[in-house]
Amino acid sequence: MKDESELVREAQRGNSQSFGELVRVHQDRLYNSMVHVLGCPEDAYDIVQDTFVQALLKITTFNGQSKFYTWIYRIAFNRAMTKQRRQRPAISVEQSREGSGWDLPDPTDSPDKELLRQERVVFVRRALSELSEEHRAVMVLREVNNYDYETIATILEISVGTVRSRLHRARAQMRQSFERLQAPETVDS
Repeated sequence: MKDESELVREAQRGNSQSFGELVRVHQDRLYNSMVHVLGCPEDAYDIVQDTFVQALLKITTFNGQSKFYTWIYRIAFNRAMTKQRRQRPAISVEQSREGSGWDLPDPTDSPDKELLRQERVVFVRRALSELSEEHRAVMVLREVNNYDYETIATILEISVGTVRSRLHRARAQMRQSFERLQAPETVDS
């Protein structure tokens, strides 16, 4: 298999097979990232498809100063944010989870472990959905995609200091959400 930089150069020269290989290499990772950003598998699918169309149209503008994935992620992220600004979520976090296929049970887990794991997943998704777009973006990039601060700064076009600040605030908000969501509901008598 050719290395990524060679595939990019060939795609820039019009080789559709090389671009197809770039799509195959990155589509699942990009889709999973966009599901976390958008909270809706169908919207994530649409954004990823649109991203690769735009990437194909603009492949000659890719200058190699970043990794190809960073470049397409930035395209996808911008499109996702635009979509979210235009339309607020129409389905709940639980509905998006049901259609995502994320929660396949581990056959070795006991029913109690599986129930606790599903409960934690629901808490995390709810807490993520309560974050602002800018805080959710840094959380997904850092905690889901395991990007370093410099890469996050490049993708979001912000400073490393801003990444650190937003990540700190996002984590604090997540902790508050977890505490609130896990607190037993009190019933007024």
